[in-house]
Amino acid sequence: MGKQKKKNIFKDPFGNWYFLKRMLIFTFGVVSYNRFNGFNKLKVFGTKNLAGLPDKKVLFISNHQTYFADVSAMYHVFCSFKNGYIDTIKNPVYLLNPKIDFYYIAAQETMNKGVLAKLFKYAGAITVKRTWRSEGKTVNRMVDLSEVDNIKKALDSGWVVTFPQGTTTPFAPGRKGTARLIKDFKPIVIPVVINGFRRAFDKKGLLVKKKGIKPTMTFKPAMVIDYDNESTEDILKRVMNEIEQSPEFLKVKPIDKKE
Repeated sequence: MGKQKKKNIFKDPFGNWYFLKRMLIFTFGVVSYNRFNGFNKLKVFGTKNLAGLPDKKVLFISNHQTYFADVSAMYHVFCSFKNGYIDTIKNPVYLLNPKIDFYYIAAQETMNKGVLAKLFKYAGAITVKRTWRSEGKTVNRMVDLSEVDNIKKALDSGWVVTFPQGTTTPFAPGRKGTARLIKDFKPIVIPVVINGFRRAFDKKGLLVKKKGIKPTMTFKPAMVIDYDNESTEDILKRVMNEIEQSPEFLKVKPIDKKE
């Protein structure tokens, strides 16, 4: 049997220095704190469902409303929870001890635009090329297997969040790639439902569009999945139901489409 590769305590699996990631997360956290607990008040629910989760091989699936605010808020929540705070981000001291093994899947074209996006990328982005759309145009290209390998590396190292719709458009159909990742890698899957971010922030999630909004972020219990016997179609359908983006929810939550 081969020797198990020892984890590098100084760098993440992609060669990024942990001390730089700590500095970036702290800086971004300080800058963005008032956006989530000042101008607008983020309401967090269900972080008790994070208790007892392993440090790795956990996949969070979420709907998507802005490019960066959604993920920024998750950093706040995960860092706060790591330091013992439940359903709150009111004590920013947690930024001194951030969660650094947290990664998010993002479109390559988004993360390569500008210095700020590249800094966000260093903090924990796993970039992928969209197989169905690029630069606003419809495309049809094969999945890059190196990107799949990168997602596996991230799961083997920590927590990963993905947005199955691959777009901020509400009620857009989910992409089968998410279901394939779940079926192939068999992670613990935690659904997340966010709301109000589209009203509070601009599309990029960098500017406050309206004050006094109370965005919400709800963490649901881990999904029970039969990885071997459920088809990717069945898994995807369940994923979209869990993040409340299936056609059934459009009938009962039409306001989301107008946000």
